[in-house]
Amino acid sequence: MSLAVLKSRALNGMNAPQVTVEVHLANGLPAFTIVGLPETEVKESKDRVRAALQNARFDFPAKRITVNLAPADLPKESGRFDLPIALGILAASGQIPADALDQYEFAGELSLSGELRPIRGALAMTFAICKSQQHSKQEPAFILPRANADEAALVSEAAIYPADSLLQVCAHFAALGNDSKLARHRAHSQVQRPRYADFAEVKGQLQAKRALEVAAAGSHSVIMVGPPGTGKSMLAARFPGILPTMTDQEALESAAVLSLTSGFAIERWKARPYRSPHHTASAVALVGGGGTPRPGEISLAHRGVLFLDELPEFDRKVLEVLREPLESGHITISRAARQADFPASFQLIAAMNPCPCGYFGHSNGKCRCTPDNIARYQDRISGPLLDRIDLQIQVGALPHADLLKQADGEASQDIHARVEAAFAHQQQRQGKANNLLSTTEIDEYCRPDSSAEQLLRNAMNKFSWSARAYHRVLKVARTIADLAGAGQITAAHVAEAIQYRRALKEY
Repeated sequence: MSLAVLKSRALNGMNAPQVTVEVHLANGLPAFTIVGLPETEVKESKDRVRAALQNARFDFPAKRITVNLAPADLPKESGRFDLPIALGILAASGQIPADALDQYEFAGELSLSGELRPIRGALAMTFAICKSQQHSKQEPAFILPRANADEAALVSEAAIYPADSLLQVCAHFAALGNDSKLARHRAHSQVQRPRYADFAEVKGQLQAKRALEVAAAGSHSVIMVGPPGTGKSMLAARFPGILPTMTDQEALESAAVLSLTSGFAIERWKARPYRSPHHTASAVALVGGGGTPRPGEISLAHRGVLFLDELPEFDRKVLEVLREPLESGHITISRAARQADFPASFQLIAAMNPCPCGYFGHSNGKCRCTPDNIARYQDRISGPLLDRIDLQIQVGALPHADLLKQADGEASQDIHARVEAAFAHQQQRQGKANNLLSTTEIDEYCRPDSSAEQLLRNAMNKFSWSARAYHRVLKVARTIADLAGAGQITAAHVAEAIQYRRALKEY
């Protein structure tokens, strides 16, 4: 047989389109050609495959070898096609049986010795395939490097067969005995809740803690304004520990995105992502991009937290790219040759100083910034972006007496229990977090009583709110009511929501 056909997968954003690997051996001068829009990493597989076959004691055919990666118009990248190309050469030259090859899909990078090295995006690949074939009766079967087995097996619908080397894969198809067969890999069970830093370590700042509890319960975004050293970063780092427990579906989505950059570890299964890019990050680093589009920080924070410290120090153009994902929960990266969609359902936690020196309003009286300097500094955050941030809170400096006291704050576990109960109530009532309610759903689920409605009218007239700001205040009030176990939004709930909606220039 001079032709062998195998199946593999490429990565295009969060999609994993199938790639047919066709290997043909023909008479003529020895040559090795790969066609089908391969990028540099794929073209270099010729040398890796040749050395791996020879060091594994297989015969490398002295023929004209043509490898076609179909479809031809889909760009192919990374070393994931090494394993199917090597198996295709062996099958086409008759060194291994080709009967059962079509029952599996293959991906893996080969070392020169024939060992299998891990690939990027194994979990994203199995997650995308099983999601697209969820109505199919046939169970997808994959042969992958052992280093990728734990993450790929998290998708229970997929049959994962890990291997350490090319020889192990060949022995599996040669059927030399049951001991030579690859065993199906099972995912490790997760029995412990992920560990996070504890809110009990934060001294004082009761108002900030309360605001973060409201944000966690309703999936709201937050900006904290205050002088240096007041605990803004400390509070943000502990925020993931009070978020609702991740569902299996959410955990798979998050892990699949992280696997695209080889950033997922099995030890972090069901742990909320926490991303904190430096303020020098570019717009591409934040939203993703590149010739082969890869996810940025907002997608790597999917189902978790994106913390932007020193918010005004970010380039304004960088901050503006957050506006659409905050509303839609996904990002589309378009290039001339391809387009990729990535999820970006994250909670934004931002922190900033009130002025360039940081001490405006501080009791120590150190601030010497002029009103114009303060206004220019705060104007670095555009009105449209600020309008999309639900809670805008002050984090003031603590008195020295409070700093000298022993930390005795409420533990994250207790706050998490209240958040979990409020979130469960939202799921039962509307099937989603309050922050995701549409305009029609706000009218249905966020009806204030008469006194609360009058308070809202007065606030709208006084602060000149936009329609978006009005709806966001209503959603925050709905979350506050859920935390209190109240069915109706009252004036007390609305009043608390309004105090979280203070403009920077009023600070």
